[in-house]
Amino acid sequence: MHHAMNIGEAAEAAGVSTKMIRHYEQIGLLPAAARTDAGYRQYAERDVSVLRFIRQARRLGFSIEQIAELLGLWSDAHRASRSVKAVAQRHVADLAQKMRELADMKQALERLVASCHGDDHPHCAILAELAVQSPAAPVPGSIEPGTLRKPASARRPAAAKARPPAAPAPAPHHAGLMAWTHQLHQRHGGS
Repeated sequence: MHHAMNIGEAAEAAGVSTKMIRHYEQIGLLPAAARTDAGYRQYAERDVSVLRFIRQARRLGFSIEQIAELLGLWSDAHRASRSVKAVAQRHVADLAQKMRELADMKQALERLVASCHGDDHPHCAILAELAVQSPAAPVPGSIEPGTLRKPASARRPAAAKARPPAAPAPAPHHAGLMAWTHQLHQRHGGS
């Protein structure tokens, strides 16, 4: 019989935080943990394997949706490797698109930086270029330093900030994954 781990031990063994373990359980990437009579979570080696899988996939930049798809394929003994490859190929294409967008952004910023004198004069080509895209640009000097309002999220009362955000409802594609994780848990003697 394998040693049951508490959440801290599972987090250390998998190389993830306890917060991420709770999050992965909440969204259905990880089966709900077994609980002791006192209500403490208990994890088995299979749970740590799933957490390591998720960690590795996140390191490669896969989205949660892609990881859910990959976990489903990993658990399917009858999968076709072409299905796994297709997920990875889509991810490579997404990364290539993001790299092109970042390269364009970098070039635009480099042009702006090169056009700014960076001296003691108030004129700045960077601000001028940014203002071109804003139809309601303020007249230079019309905003006193320190008078800009904070975003609404920063103006909320302390009591509102203390409340944790509502848990997002699992996305429809997670429903199948949640069923899979429940079945996996049942198959391996979980409760």
